Amino acid sequence: MSNYGFRKFLNRLFFVLCAACIVIAVIPLLSIIWEVIVRGAPQLSLNFLAATNSGGGIGPAIQGTLILIGLTSLIGVPVGILSGVYLSEFGNNQYAQTMRSINDILTEFPSIVVGITAYGVIVIAIIGSYSAVAGAIALSFILIPIVARTTEESLKLVPNSVREASLALGAHKWRTTLSVVLPSAKSGLVTGTLLAVARIAGETAPLIMTILGNRYFFQGLNQPMAALPLEIWRDSLQPQASLQAQGWGAALILILIVLSLNILVRLASKGRMRK
Repeated sequence: MSNYGFRKFLNRLFFVLCAACIVIAVIPLLSIIWEVIVRGAPQLSLNFLAATNSGGGIGPAIQGTLILIGLTSLIGVPVGILSGVYLSEFGNNQYAQTMRSINDILTEFPSIVVGITAYGVIVIAIIGSYSAVAGAIALSFILIPIVARTTEESLKLVPNSVREASLALGAHKWRTTLSVVLPSAKSGLVTGTLLAVARIAGETAPLIMTILGNRYFFQGLNQPMAALPLEIWRDSLQPQASLQAQGWGAALILILIVLSLNILVRLASKGRMRK
């Protein structure tokens, strides 16, 4: 009984310690969100959401962020998912080990290094100017490793018995992966993609070096473009209180955009799963 009582005590102790760690981790996050809401909410208005920077609004920045998220996802999500599928289903070789090492390195890469590299290779050498395309390519190098890693880990959670059952029915390996394994890991793929999108949505350093910024609405994929992270960064450096308040409002809008994308994608994926 004494041994059982000691184990029960340890179980409660570690439960309390884990709960305390969660509280300690959540409190700073909640304080930041509360600060953004308190300072950013008073700035919200139709003019603030639709007008240009010269008119006291962040309309071009909102538009630019949505375009960047969409373009980066179009480039990076398919590459990341295909990479994760290869590493999980066909990755028992030296080439795959090398890919995993490169993927781990890119995951830990500072975003400013990605921005400088994209500036030297894409902006100067290939395109020759700041542009939305350069920004999307730079952000895709941040997005791809995250999607690839989460895809690989999600596919590894699918039981081998599911694969073996499909193969036993005469399906080819590629068909099993496409029709059986990927649908079984759909929830993990969606989660990984959303995590990656949330990461790139708030990146500032690569955008400074690639899209530069613009006070006007979208003028072309080969032209400089505004974005919310750039708007927040620049407003935070201004001495005027009105511009700093505008930066708080932009930060709140960025949080709401990421939250809305998460909710919409979750709802869409649930609807397809029910069908």
